[in-house]
Amino acid sequence: MTNQLPVIKIVGMSASGKSTLVEGLRAAGYDARPVSQEHSNVPDLWRQFDTPGYGESVWLIYLDVSLDGQHTRRPDVSWSAKWWRTEQTRLHHARTHADLRIDTTAMSPQQVLDLALLFLQRHDVDYVDHPLPPVASTGGVRK
Repeated sequence: MTNQLPVIKIVGMSASGKSTLVEGLRAAGYDARPVSQEHSNVPDLWRQFDTPGYGESVWLIYLDVSLDGQHTRRPDVSWSAKWWRTEQTRLHHARTHADLRIDTTAMSPQQVLDLALLFLQRHDVDYVDHPLPPVASTGGVRK
């Protein structure tokens, strides 16, 4: 049952791989959920969604990506350095409170997933032995 599992919130820059990581973690039985905080001026938005019940824990994984990485992953979007800095500012609170920070710029989705799984396993984060149902993605078209 997912309501007894720790909630793993995935927050980060646009095109950093949030939805892809959530998909992989849920397939591995972790209750991962995306948080689209990069579009909000609420510094602790990540805390306000998917609040677990009493006694349940929350883990926060932050995904970063460079401006060049955004361009590579989403050539259909006109990213600017100014917007990239805006997202960095909006995500500062989440980044500083994250249990794990991953710069995904030079990593494949599988490498990001492997690193997150290793972290969760080393911290004995509970999961179930079957995939969890998908949740809505946070952003654009994934390849």
